[in-house]
Amino acid sequence: MSLFKRFTKTKEDVPESNTGSADDAAGSGAGQGDAARAAAGDSGSKPKKGGLFARFRAGLKRTSDILNTDIRDLFKQEGQLVDDDFLDRLFALLVRTDMGVNPAREIQEQIKKDFRGRKAEMDEVLTAVKAKLLELMAQDQQPLEVNHQPTVVLVVGVNGSGKTTSIAKLTKMLIDRGYKTVLGAGDTFRAAAVEQLSVWADRLGAEIVKGDQGVDPASIAHRAVAKAIETNADVCVIDTAGRLQTQTNLMQELSKIRRVIEKQIDTAPHEVLLVLDATAGQNGLSQAKGFADAVDCTGIVLAKLDGTAKGGVVIPIRQQFEIPVRYIGVGESPEDLALFDPAQFIDALFSTD
Repeated sequence: MSLFKRFTKTKEDVPESNTGSADDAAGSGAGQGDAARAAAGDSGSKPKKGGLFARFRAGLKRTSDILNTDIRDLFKQEGQLVDDDFLDRLFALLVRTDMGVNPAREIQEQIKKDFRGRKAEMDEVLTAVKAKLLELMAQDQQPLEVNHQPTVVLVVGVNGSGKTTSIAKLTKMLIDRGYKTVLGAGDTFRAAAVEQLSVWADRLGAEIVKGDQGVDPASIAHRAVAKAIETNADVCVIDTAGRLQTQTNLMQELSKIRRVIEKQIDTAPHEVLLVLDATAGQNGLSQAKGFADAVDCTGIVLAKLDGTAKGGVVIPIRQQFEIPVRYIGVGESPEDLALFDPAQFIDALFSTD
């Protein structure tokens, strides 16, 4: 199954108000602040460079360079003796991809088991490394399922992670499939975040519930869910403050938001998506732990996969927290979101193009 397979489920009888393009709706945000419009971007003004997979591969270039160039440097001649020195150097370069000590150690042990004491060719070592990585990252593709009405999606993540843009991408994907979507602008501590999400809502044709800066985020969540129920919407996507995982009181607030939602729909939220900045490296681990403890995350959206990212961090997150990577973001436009496929992720890590 392709890395970039989109939502496969569509809703019959697409609501007419939701079928317009992002460009058609862009004009409705003309009265918003310049800063918010700049943050939201103009999805029709920037030419795309290559397809989604090409940009995804480019986004993992930093990690790919480490894996390809440095592993090749271990092979100074045809065939390399796999001894303790070789294994130690392999371990060190794997850690540099931000995959962490434990996954790097497991790969090292696999290579030791397969090749220790004999000469190995570079291609067979690379094949073994890829096979072990695939084992460590094994998961099925998990698209967001709209199985309730409304399906409530809570989106969490720290400031600067790409959370608001990821919500816009998710909203476009839902609307393109005919799902009537209500947004809740729950990041009330930042006026710019509310304004930016409002611009996206106008462009994409989604209804939005918002309040004054500093208002209780839980009240926004409550009103958004109520609006979704009232308007018979299919999905309610709720933004939250870009809180730091070290601030206990703010994590408690996330738990409060969840409780407020549960009082309206006892099975909600049906999804809790954690947006992680792919450039955050090992800090992504502590973020995942903090949010997983507070709100029981059901999936990860890996944002900002550009040339500065070290994509290896998704490996220890998958191992330690068993939180699947659901989507990847490879650009700023609302179209730049795709289902995550471990096999093609690993292929991109080892791409030499």
